Amino acid sequence: MSAVHYWLVMPAAGVGRRMQSTAGALPKQYQTIAGRRVIEHALAPFLADQDCQGVIVCVAADDPHFQSLPVAAHPRVHGVPGGAERRDSVLAGLHFLATRVMAEDPWVLVHDAVRPCLRAPDLAALKAALVAGADGALLATRLTDTLKRADADERVQATVSREGLWRALTPQGFRLRSLMAAIEAAPGVTDEASAMEACGHAPRLVMASGDNLKITESGDLALAARILEDRRMTDQRIGFGVDVHAFGAGDHVWLGGERIPFERGLIAHSDGDVLLHALCDALLGAAALGDIGQHFPDSDASYRGVASMTLLGATVAKVAAAGYRIANVDLTLMGEQPRLSPYRDRIRARLAAALQVSADRVNLKATTTERLGFLGRGEGLAAQAVALLEKLS
Repeated sequence: MSAVHYWLVMPAAGVGRRMQSTAGALPKQYQTIAGRRVIEHALAPFLADQDCQGVIVCVAADDPHFQSLPVAAHPRVHGVPGGAERRDSVLAGLHFLATRVMAEDPWVLVHDAVRPCLRAPDLAALKAALVAGADGALLATRLTDTLKRADADERVQATVSREGLWRALTPQGFRLRSLMAAIEAAPGVTDEASAMEACGHAPRLVMASGDNLKITESGDLALAARILEDRRMTDQRIGFGVDVHAFGAGDHVWLGGERIPFERGLIAHSDGDVLLHALCDALLGAAALGDIGQHFPDSDASYRGVASMTLLGATVAKVAAAGYRIANVDLTLMGEQPRLSPYRDRIRARLAAALQVSADRVNLKATTTERLGFLGRGEGLAAQAVALLEKLS
């Protein structure tokens, strides 16, 4: 599939009066679910997509909330004043984009700020449909329930055939100039696709997941939170790491970033911290990023004598850049000496800070091999580590 480079326009100037009466004073796009604001969840799939050239968020002129969010400082995010209606906000975003791209006519996706559950495969399917048709495309789901038409007293008048009926979702994607002209020519439309239809275009419907929920009522917040939590729990990755170093001359060893006095040192290209080397490999393995030797080879003189905490910091950054956060780690030191127990709590606290997690997500154990093998003979130290990562939505 050819790459589809696009811009995102997100209308976010609404106040959600129906929901404010039950969910508090905050507009629904600023309510918190699964640890983040709804609008942050809605923006996340696009900021994670390298095909997205930029994001234009259209907020109310007196909005006190958006600029305080971390996402507002993202280099690809532009906040612009929206309008009284969705149509006005989308047009404001399109006009802002038109001044930036000048004569270009890029693809533009429009996505609701209150749809926090967009799936990456659905976004990919929409982009594929844009390649196939010049009239644009939108995500949608087929209607599966029986439909009834009622009178003013809510009595059934007729059963309506659902044949050929779909429920329109977002994002919806079109060429900038065509969409801008269509919205300006059709003031009464409810979404971008209907404006394009009114101008004679026939956008393609792209089947999407039914959990691409639009938050309208307060109960939708809990439903969206469950969807996001279930998704988080089903996208976890486990990695395993192991490292071994032989004893040599010296008067200390490094374990978990702690300098521990000892009668010998460890032979290594770096500082020989077996716990951190095993942990780096576990983190890289869970994220399918290879191993510590690929990223920090001992053939590179710049890593000679390097502190393993430096390598761990770089590893954590690589894992975050790949879209993962650390759920927990479990480490085991294997060897007869030195004893780890006096340093255990300090090491756990140090690792928790480096991994950007709480200390209760870091476990550290030590064991001997009952004097068996090279470890039992006191010839060196070994460590094993297991890491659990969660894919960020």
